Amino acid sequence: MAGIHITDIEAAINYWRDRSPSPDGVTLAPELRALAEVYALMVFYHEDQAEERGFPPKAYAAWKAWYDSTPDTPCIAICSTSQGDDSCKGCGRSFEEVQRWPEMTPAEKRQTWRRITLESDAWRFNKYAERAAEGPQPTPTPAPT
Repeated sequence: MAGIHITDIEAAINYWRDRSPSPDGVTLAPELRALAEVYALMVFYHEDQAEERGFPPKAYAAWKAWYDSTPDTPCIAICSTSQGDDSCKGCGRSFEEVQRWPEMTPAEKRQTWRRITLESDAWRFNKYAERAAEGPQPTPTPAPT
């Protein structure tokens, strides 16, 4: 199983802070409390990721709600793995990651997203950044011959 990186937990915490702000500056929404407990333990033990399988159910549900609000795939409809490349020039995923994407767990997908974002050499991060910002592109229909 894959681990959920601490930066994703921070993003989920911020997601819930925007949706469920504290009414008095002290009280936390249940989702925030669940995520904060995991986050605090990770900081205390100097861990940068927590195993998806061992996540407390309420914290996982809160993290998953944030995850569901993010783009599912880094694809920008320029797939060079279909042309034989080991790694896609468009999105940065490996051939295996492109093939396995539908069966990957949310944490596995986020690990891939993290890797390609840190590498940031795929076209989605430079040459076609505006296309990536628009979201996945529909597959073009070939013109009739």
